[in-house]
Amino acid sequence: MSAVADSIRRGLLQAVTYAAGEADTTEYRVNMPDHIDVKAIRGRMGLTQEAFANQFGFSVSTLRHWENGSRRPESAARAYLTVIERAPGAVRAALRAT
Repeated sequence: MSAVADSIRRGLLQAVTYAAGEADTTEYRVNMPDHIDVKAIRGRMGLTQEAFANQFGFSVSTLRHWENGSRRPESAARAYLTVIERAPGAVRAALRAT
């Protein structure tokens, strides 16, 4: 079997194992996107910079830097922003509980 075919076969077996809930998830690494469009996330939520910052615990200054491109969110902030984008209600509920 060629190396490419073997790699595809291994990948498919891993996917089936993962889908069946049998994978050892401690072996998986999270891949964070290099770029997060913070302004687009905020815009889709219909929030002002102030409201977004207040609801999710950012400073308005930091948010502005991210949106104007003078700074880039670090890895942990990109992970948090990804969760905000995909499940804002869950984030709000978790933050209310603290």
